[in-house]
Amino acid sequence: MSLSKRAVDLLGTALLLLLLAPALAALTAAVAISARGRVLVPRRCTGAGGRPFRMLAFRVVPGSRTGRLLHRHYLDHLPQLVNVLRGEMSLVGPRPLPVDRIPAGSARARTSVRPGITGLWQTGGRSGLPWEEMAVQDLHYIREHWLGMDLMILARTVSTARRGRPARAAAAAPARVPRPQRLRQA
Repeated sequence: MSLSKRAVDLLGTALLLLLLAPALAALTAAVAISARGRVLVPRRCTGAGGRPFRMLAFRVVPGSRTGRLLHRHYLDHLPQLVNVLRGEMSLVGPRPLPVDRIPAGSARARTSVRPGITGLWQTGGRSGLPWEEMAVQDLHYIREHWLGMDLMILARTVSTARRGRPARAAAAAPARVPRPQRLRQA
């Protein structure tokens, strides 16, 4: 990872945490009330170099008003800013995979970079793509990414989150990290 990408991650995350502090406090309280239990849910995922880490997310209770809001506008991902500060994730990159789903072959390149909170396919209005097409988008990002591309993806993320998922997708159970099939050696 380049020094400039890490600097953008740290600066951007610090700025976001400062700006979003009141909203994060309100969301934490709303989740605590609606979930009646743990507010954060850690998921074991694979990071850069294949190292496992615990990715944080707000606990989303399907069917609750708070859960629908969090899921529809991707707010359940906000705790992952802590993962960025810890160096386990980046603001932009391929989404993390579960520990038991380390890709094979050319798709293993996903583990050559830190996973991101947002990425290329998430902001292109194409989050309903099949796993194979998402993997192609992620591999394109890994090969071609540069600071300008990251900044463009971050700008698109804001409008994508404001617009939210379609009501039908938001009403469904919370999306889980895709479970890829093992890809063949290239």
